[in-house]
Amino acid sequence: MACNCGGGARAPRPVVVYELTLPDGTVRRYFTYQEADAANKRAGSTGVINTAVQ
Repeated sequence: MACNCGGGARAPRPVVVYELTLPDGTVRRYFTYQEADAANKRAGSTGVINTAVQ
């Protein structure tokens, strides 16, 4: 007999990532805002951080 562990089918939860866009057009993705912010500070705080859903 098949196991019904966990119930019915569920849609996967979207993953939110933070995209750091630098002035030269480079786009980097990070899983936490803190990582994106730290990378932006290392780059001179000239980038823009946006959220994106994967």
